[in-house]
Parts: sequence; C-alpha cells; structure tokens
Amino acid sequence: MDISSLNWLAVIASAVMTFVVGGIWYGPLFGQTWMDEMGFTEEELKEANMVKIYGIAFVLELIMAINLAMFIGEASVSEGALYGFLTGFGWVALAMGVNALFSRSSFKLWFINSFYFVITFTLMGVILTAWR
Repeated sequence: MDISSLNWLAVIASAVMTFVVGGIWYGPLFGQTWMDEMGFTEEELKEANMVKIYGIAFVLELIMAINLAMFIGEASVSEGALYGFLTGFGWVALAMGVNALFSRSSFKLWFINSFYFVITFTLMGVILTAWR
C-alpha cells in the first residue's frame, strides 16, 4: 500500500482513540493497580513532564496507526478488527510477556500494559477499515 493513499483522518482518529482508551484504562479501570505495581505515588506522577510524555506518546501512536494501516490495506471492517487484534495480542502482548518474564514483572502489570494495546490495536483496525 502506498502511504499517500492512507485515510489520514482515520489514522489521526486511531491515534486519538488510544488516548481516550488510555484515559479510561489507566484511570478508573486499572490506574491504582498500575501505580501500585509500578511502585509510583500520585506525587511522583505529578512531577513528570506530561507535555513531553503525552507529546511523544502521540507521535509513537500515530506511527503505530500508520504502520497498521499499511498492513491492513483494503481489508473489511471485520478483517481490520482481526488484524488489529492479532497485532496487539500476537506481537505486542506476547513480546511484552517475554520482557515481563525476564524483568520479573507481575502478571497484573503485564496484563494491564499489554492488553491496553490489544484493545487499542483492535479498535485501530476497526477505525482504519471503517473510514474509507
């Protein structure tokens, strides 16, 4: 697929969606558990340079959306969801699982961090194929 043929609105919407899901995932759903597993306090998190973190995260997630769009091509919405899921689970979550094993991270932390990507890549696949 040629990068010039991408639906840039869908790519940007996919990247924005990761922030919406992340706000829910790392907020009311798993925020406190994630902080506990990481050993962070609220005060430590408030000291972070959030402009830098969110800015770089958005660029990285935009690149991820472009990459997935290039792989998906002209797939149907159901295929887009499947390809997104397979990317999130088969590549990202399992690779993070290997890292979690060697870094001796908890199962909870692996689940929280990796299944955020399973969900967001699946939704990216839907967005990228639904908006044509």
